[in-house]
Amino acid sequence: MKKILILGSGLVARPIIQYLLSRDYRLTVASNTPDRSDLMIGGNAHGISLFWDAGDEESLNRMVAEHDITVSLLPYVFHVMVAGYCVIHKKHLVTTSYVKPEMQALNTAAKEAGIILLNEMGLDPGIDHMSAMRIIDKVHGRGGAILEFYSICGALPAPEASDNPFRYKFSWSPKGVVLAGNNDAKYLYHGKVIELPTIELFKNPFSVYFPQVGDLEVYPNRDSLAYRDIYGIPEVQTIYRGTFRYKGWCETLDAIKQLNLISLVKSDMTGMTYSDLVARQIPGTHFPYPASRIRNRVADFLGVKPDSHALEAMSWLGLFDNSPMNRSIDSTFEVTSDLMIGKMSLGQNERDMVAMQHTFLAAFSDGRKEVIRSRMLDFGTLATDTSIARTVALPAAIAVELILDGKIDITGVHVPVIPGIYDPVLDQLEKLGIKMVEEYGLPVSEMVHN
Repeated sequence: MKKILILGSGLVARPIIQYLLSRDYRLTVASNTPDRSDLMIGGNAHGISLFWDAGDEESLNRMVAEHDITVSLLPYVFHVMVAGYCVIHKKHLVTTSYVKPEMQALNTAAKEAGIILLNEMGLDPGIDHMSAMRIIDKVHGRGGAILEFYSICGALPAPEASDNPFRYKFSWSPKGVVLAGNNDAKYLYHGKVIELPTIELFKNPFSVYFPQVGDLEVYPNRDSLAYRDIYGIPEVQTIYRGTFRYKGWCETLDAIKQLNLISLVKSDMTGMTYSDLVARQIPGTHFPYPASRIRNRVADFLGVKPDSHALEAMSWLGLFDNSPMNRSIDSTFEVTSDLMIGKMSLGQNERDMVAMQHTFLAAFSDGRKEVIRSRMLDFGTLATDTSIARTVALPAAIAVELILDGKIDITGVHVPVIPGIYDPVLDQLEKLGIKMVEEYGLPVSEMVHN
């Protein structure tokens, strides 16, 4: 019986554990929360949990050697360390994280060891790559070219659960969601490179209608230009990877960023209230500042009305409250993200949702152009599995099964952009109810415009 080592038992671990145990493999889950791992294993005789700290390389070395394949669900900073032991012991590795240069540098060693180090096998990155490449390869196979490509994904509360002013609730790494608001962005638009510094990230969202959900706003997701090479579309004139949010998120996050309220820079906050902190962020404003006047002061600074949606959301969050923060040396990022986590967590029986859409403008040698669109909408709950957990974990689980069955037999460092990986994984995901619905031959008027 094949043996699988899973490192980590965080928010996305349960679906992969349950899937692989249902396939009759032997599973070891090593993490610093073995009690949680035990609940995920659910008494299955083929699964065991071990206490393991990510700094314990001696135990990692032994565990990798004893298993046929390792799945790292650890923070990305540990993946290269794990991959190094996989190379030494000639064992395969699967992660859901982006390939870093240090991982890519192991490509030759992995090939010499006869193993695959398969990364980006989650949702975004993961399903986005596979579903995009399936269409790109079909267009190229018909002699066509990809002129424009928009790839947009969002993990959100279901519409009925989007009942706070942010219209957002956390179903996965809360700090990571807020931290992503500090990213810069870069994309290609009609042949011109557009670069957005972080302060402008949320300023100009555009709207996309998504069936069963309604209008969603889109803002850019990091560096889109790299995907010309990753997806093999040097001909593309517009390439934009974006993030879905409900209306109100971008306006509010833009205001929060103008006030520098998600900065990682630490300062002394001893004795300060939330309204004091906000007052301190406005040049020329001294604190303590009357909490009763802080909202109007913020409105003046931002150039918006006191009853604007962004200020309603900030007030609801508690940023204008005259209550002590009980902080010493800390960052505004920690203060704001902690307030958000305290008020914006997904309820046990509330649904979360993943929405993904690719839109292509393809051109052919006879002069014909067509829009191709691919959409996925998936729901889940904390009481079962959240949609974000399912869509991140199950592609990795399927890849593990395919590798162990010899159906993925390539070696080296890879992401899922080749048919030998994406076809069988997408086929199996469809059987599990996770499906991209593709539409071909749409008129050019159906193209997304930002």
